[in-house]
Amino acid sequence: MMEKRVKLKTVNTHITCTLCRGYLIEATTITECLHTFCKTCLVKYLHEHNKCPKCGILIHQSHPLNYISHDRTMQDIVYKLVPKLQEKEAKRKEKFYKARGIKPEPTEEPILTEAEIKKEPVEKEENHDYHRNDEQVNVCLEGQDLDMKCLRRKFLRLSSQATVSHLKKFIALKLFDDIKRFTDIEILCNDELLGKYHTLKFVAITRKRQKDGPLVLHYRPKTIEY
Repeated sequence: MMEKRVKLKTVNTHITCTLCRGYLIEATTITECLHTFCKTCLVKYLHEHNKCPKCGILIHQSHPLNYISHDRTMQDIVYKLVPKLQEKEAKRKEKFYKARGIKPEPTEEPILTEAEIKKEPVEKEENHDYHRNDEQVNVCLEGQDLDMKCLRRKFLRLSSQATVSHLKKFIALKLFDDIKRFTDIEILCNDELLGKYHTLKFVAITRKRQKDGPLVLHYRPKTIEY
């Protein structure tokens, strides 16, 4: 099978930061909308704003920096697509720290040259670990309204930092095939309505009654008050 070569400029829009217009460095993703930017660009921007610089969605009213996450997969893609970018970034950091007499931060992994990458042995598929290493929460989503469809798969395993808002968007996508309808859904725990910014860790600590078993949450259509 022949390989199809793709010019770098055809994918540039997907691997560049819209804030600085350069290639993504320390790619960081907003968990609410999944738009990605350079870490330094995004952190600097969110010191004065609380909305995504690309789509304008509200990240969090007062703590937007709590809802961004390092996107290692995207950064790996950028480094593989752009020749010498990783090496140049490492040299730039070294020069920056040296000029200011600062001890360099330890890198997560060594910077390999193209020749070293070719010599590096390929790991077998079964040796890869695809599981997240952050704290997880087991959740059971039960429908509370008879007129509302039930989820085909009600048991989920999620990051403890996922919010009630993320669950509402998931339910809207599964039941209505429209993520924008997440505002039509309410989620409760022990008959108590949950705020959209509550993390699953917070809910599990403050609302869960049983130590064993998943965190049981109920969903229903938003109640209209007259």
